[in-house]
Amino acid sequence: MEFLKIFFWVSLFIIFYSYLGYGILLFLIIKIRRVFGLAKKFEGNKEYEPEVTLFVTAFNEKDFLDQKVKNSKSLNYPQDKVTQIWVTDGSNDGTPELLKKYDGVEVYHKDGRAGKIAAMNRGVKFVKTPIVIFSDANTDLGKNSIKEIVRLFRNPKVGCVSGEKRIYSKDADSAAGAGEGMYWKYESQLKKWDAELYSVVGAAGELFAIRTELWQEVEKDTLLDDFMISLRVAMSGYTIQYNPEAYAIETASANVKEELKRKVRISAGGIQSVVRLRTLLNFFKYGTLSFQYISHRVLRWTLTPLLLLLIIPINFVLAQNEGLFSLGLFNVLFWGQILFYAAALLGWFLENRQIRLKILFIPYYFFIMNLSVFLGFGRYIKGNQSVNWERAKRDVQAEAVA
Repeated sequence: MEFLKIFFWVSLFIIFYSYLGYGILLFLIIKIRRVFGLAKKFEGNKEYEPEVTLFVTAFNEKDFLDQKVKNSKSLNYPQDKVTQIWVTDGSNDGTPELLKKYDGVEVYHKDGRAGKIAAMNRGVKFVKTPIVIFSDANTDLGKNSIKEIVRLFRNPKVGCVSGEKRIYSKDADSAAGAGEGMYWKYESQLKKWDAELYSVVGAAGELFAIRTELWQEVEKDTLLDDFMISLRVAMSGYTIQYNPEAYAIETASANVKEELKRKVRISAGGIQSVVRLRTLLNFFKYGTLSFQYISHRVLRWTLTPLLLLLIIPINFVLAQNEGLFSLGLFNVLFWGQILFYAAALLGWFLENRQIRLKILFIPYYFFIMNLSVFLGFGRYIKGNQSVNWERAKRDVQAEAVA
């Protein structure tokens, strides 16, 4: 029984640390560093305007082309210093032909679909500018995004800069929309603190940039290209910085089913990344970066979801030892877990009937996030996750929030 108690409390601590404790610890470290004048914050030079390449890979994205190209040309950055490169490998809906009608857009196309990362590996060879900015075809960029993202490269120690992912919302969000939006707001704050401590651990694929010279060709079966590209830049001795003033905005997944499909792929890619970046687990070699990587990423993709599952029966045994309906601590914790997952189940039930209570979206989305890890692990083990991204259906009726 003593072993079960120790295992339970250690497990509970790891779960708490993964989702909230690390954020609290980061906050305290940052506050202490500021008090003692040790804070590291590089604002950059807003007048720094190097030539850049806006790089987009697109597969059958004709519905987004006009909006994306117009958005890119309207950004507050000297247009004579911006090269647009689109790689449209495998597209058969007229995407490459339509793109060629726009002035100032370089289109590289070949028949046959080999996946996004294969298109990126091929397309980066055509980049001639010192900085390459990656973005998705179905996202709009904020007016000052290029200016805000490149100014941090004034610091020679910065090898990658991540922008912020934002989600369009509407008055009656679905569980997917509200959950995804809340998740990214929390992640955004963690990234700010990560960057101030040392380095962000992974960039958002919707908008991130690297020094072109630091590009490393990525394995053709890679699932999380943005994560692998940015972390390998950090492993080369540079930092990944974060600027929320550079942002990409897109609609949320149409529903939880579509969001789960997206999360399962991300989870499979996360596990793949942990395996391939296993040297980054070495504290003696990577120090602070390893600490941030394990705390912010590895635990969520590996140990924590498993512990969430295991502590339920263990807690039941400990609660039964106290008497299931007593007011003992293990009883309170056990019924607290039951109540939490019951709220998640109720959220699912109401969502399917178009009845939306935002208070239930957090437990519902949390459950979906961790379920996706188990499903993603299954896909990774079986090796049946295609590198060809099947885009999740998006909510086309969302309205932007300023």
